[in-house]
Amino acid sequence: MQFAETDINNGEKRKLENGTEDLVSKKRNNRDVISYNDHPKLLIPKLCKLMYDLGWATGTGGGMSIRDGSKIYMAPSGVQKEMIQPEEVFLCNSTGEVVESPEKKLKLTECAPLFMNAYTMRNAGAVLHSHSKFANLVSLLFKGPEFKITHQEMQKGIKKGSTTNPFKYNDMLIVPIIENVCHERELTNRMRRAMEMYPETNAVIVRRHGVYIWGSTWQAAKSQAECYHYLFEIAIEMKRLGLNPDQPPGNEGGITDAD
Repeated sequence: MQFAETDINNGEKRKLENGTEDLVSKKRNNRDVISYNDHPKLLIPKLCKLMYDLGWATGTGGGMSIRDGSKIYMAPSGVQKEMIQPEEVFLCNSTGEVVESPEKKLKLTECAPLFMNAYTMRNAGAVLHSHSKFANLVSLLFKGPEFKITHQEMQKGIKKGSTTNPFKYNDMLIVPIIENVCHERELTNRMRRAMEMYPETNAVIVRRHGVYIWGSTWQAAKSQAECYHYLFEIAIEMKRLGLNPDQPPGNEGGITDAD
């Protein structure tokens, strides 16, 4: 995953065409194959395609960013997320300033300052923005500033803030909800405030909009996003069935340890 920044355009292209385990042929056969050794400029298009397939990044919405040391890579704005190419990914420095732009006249993602919140406040290694309908719906079903759920196995796949400690099955998992605005960048301060108020969260829901989710690595961000979306979906179904997602279970009659 490590090669010189001067190789990103020309050298990386050579690596793709002639490098070990010829990644271009891999991409030609299946552009969605994700390798742990992929460079962020390869990972972001693949992960954006995955997000599109999951319904998290349709209609050019959503976005993805990965940090590699002091280098931060971000997807472009207003493009078909399932069709992003490696050469269309922006490179930013540790403060979010663009240091390398695509040759095409593309615009940096509108999510950039919100992605930077995750990097500066949580030392994240990657962050994504999902326009999932489940994230949108839970923001309508849960009034006030919190999405809450408890006693679900999948919440164990989410870490508490920047620690390595996962939520327990019987913990109350809370995701803050911020109100939406007309322009994405105007959400920056609201997201920052929510992260300050909820230090254990690795996600912020934007009402009637979507959700920002991050992790210590791109793998952690991806897996936590999958867990959060599972919990959003099951909470919606529970509400539909008259069940309360944040209510601890009573005696449900299942088999327990013998007395």
